[in-house]
Amino acid sequence: MKLWQKEKASLDAVEKFTVGNDRELDILLAPFDVLGSLAHIKMLATVNLISNDELHLLEKELKKIYHEASASNFKLDEGVEDIHSQVELMLTQRLGDMGKKIHSARSRNDQVLVDLKLYLRSQIENTVCNTKTFFDLLISLSEKHKQDLLPGYTHLQLAMPSSFGLWFGAYAESLVDDLVTLQAAYSVVNKNPLGSAAGYGSSFPINRKLTTDLLGFDDLNYNVVYAQMGRGKTEQVVASALANIAGTLAKLSMDACLFLNQNFSFISFPDELTTGSSIMPHKKNPDVFELIRSHCNRIKALPNEIMLITTNLPSGYHRDLQLIKEHIIPAFKNINDCLQMAGLMLSNIEVKKDLLNDEKYKYLFSVEEVNKLVLHGIPFRDAYKQVGTSIQDQTFSFSGTPVHTHQGSIGNLCNTDIQRIMTDIIQKFNFNKVKIALQQLLS
Repeated sequence: MKLWQKEKASLDAVEKFTVGNDRELDILLAPFDVLGSLAHIKMLATVNLISNDELHLLEKELKKIYHEASASNFKLDEGVEDIHSQVELMLTQRLGDMGKKIHSARSRNDQVLVDLKLYLRSQIENTVCNTKTFFDLLISLSEKHKQDLLPGYTHLQLAMPSSFGLWFGAYAESLVDDLVTLQAAYSVVNKNPLGSAAGYGSSFPINRKLTTDLLGFDDLNYNVVYAQMGRGKTEQVVASALANIAGTLAKLSMDACLFLNQNFSFISFPDELTTGSSIMPHKKNPDVFELIRSHCNRIKALPNEIMLITTNLPSGYHRDLQLIKEHIIPAFKNINDCLQMAGLMLSNIEVKKDLLNDEKYKYLFSVEEVNKLVLHGIPFRDAYKQVGTSIQDQTFSFSGTPVHTHQGSIGNLCNTDIQRIMTDIIQKFNFNKVKIALQQLLS
């Protein structure tokens, strides 16, 4: 069954090429397609395009299909091109020609759009949840290890004293900014394209505001041409936000690989979380972090991939847009798998104590010694030269531990403030509004 079927059948090769991986990917969109149809038929009844009796029967069957579509064993029938055709086929098998009425006043184009937006919205919520879980772990580790000093580096050269509390906390705050960009992406996603039809609206007197409320969208994509133009742009905006989270995880993973290296030896993990070598029995390889780094670097390329797919496309629908699903849909599983695996690793991290007692780290304290001289009234440049000379003469020495009290420093991590900002940004997503709307739609 094909909604676009003409009298002359397509060549098998053309059909196979144009369908691509849509059938497999559409399984993931199935529940969202049904939700869109439920909202659409409710609206159709209010403008008298279907009767209330038809609405009741269609709703009853669509809700059954929703639960079937949410099951892990849901499949498209042989010969059915996509999820939109599958849902309509199932309805016509159960209700006869009445099932065909769900396609009134819409196109497969706006069905795809609303399915993708509902899917993206759901996956963003899942990603926010996993990011918050990992954030909480980082904050707890930051507090736990705030007294454990760590060498700080610039240019991969010894620089100044840091701490594990500062290190874990840095990545926690990085995730806050990552969710700021994801919340902006969510705002773009959470607008209703349904009713734009093929991209030029409908001559039926449809009520697009009603379907917006029924599906829990914050607002409409008002201009029907822009609603179609938004496909590709929306995915690119989301991909950019995912790439930010990926960037945080990739950098953290690189640090972990370095810190586990025997020449650093700052951290360790239980044997069961690292891998060995086929010929070197001493090896404890950070394969998990290496793969997180690689997966995340691939996600960082995703915005560019989508941008190139859509480059120079004029307004209106083009089949090029179909390929974006093959890039954006797997990215969510990848980023969430990486968040969860990073969480597993850091939940079992062992931090080496008293690292800076080692003689090789003594020059980390050169700035501390310069500052001590400044506090005694010596101009900074003179103090800098004095300490520099002692380093060249190999007479440099230091005493005590660093005392940094300003906001965000070793002695004042400000984790409570970082948590406050994270709470504020998560509240802006307002996921509860969506949950209430969909529960009412399915009740």
